Amino acid sequence: MKRIFTVVAVISLLSACASDNAQQTSDIEDHSYNRGGESEGIRGGTGSDGFGMNPLQDPNNILSRRSVYFDFDSYTVKGEYRDLVLAHAAYLRDNLNAQVLLQGNTDERGSREYNLALGQRRANSVKDILLLSGARDQQVEAVSLGEEKPRVLGSDESSWAENRRTDILYQGEY
Repeated sequence: MKRIFTVVAVISLLSACASDNAQQTSDIEDHSYNRGGESEGIRGGTGSDGFGMNPLQDPNNILSRRSVYFDFDSYTVKGEYRDLVLAHAAYLRDNLNAQVLLQGNTDERGSREYNLALGQRRANSVKDILLLSGARDQQVEAVSLGEEKPRVLGSDESSWAENRRTDILYQGEY
């Protein structure tokens, strides 16, 4: 009888430990779900209003910002735009059916060929960050428009600065 009691006690103890481990594992998984420091309102189908506003259209959501601006003759994504690009990467990672077209643009200075190449390098630099941050290659296409689609007409520094950019367009917007 004492032996049966010991076996039952050991089984009970092991069962209790197993359910404790399952609970701890579940807790760990819950805490790791929000990967990469995503901010609230980026993921999912609800915007900051909580009533189902598309986060891509919600002006209070970082995803509504769609342009990454560059310095003259540069294709390096500036630090001030990294969070924007990372937010779009997280959205693409969490929404596998979403697709983007990255349009690299330049100002009017430089030859047509040079500007097409620079616009492609700008689009590719944004694409690289998106892919390294969780987006899938089939979700992202990078093209160059060179100087052909200026945001602002003019031949001064403020106009040129607005035209040195990569625009992030989601499927249905291009």
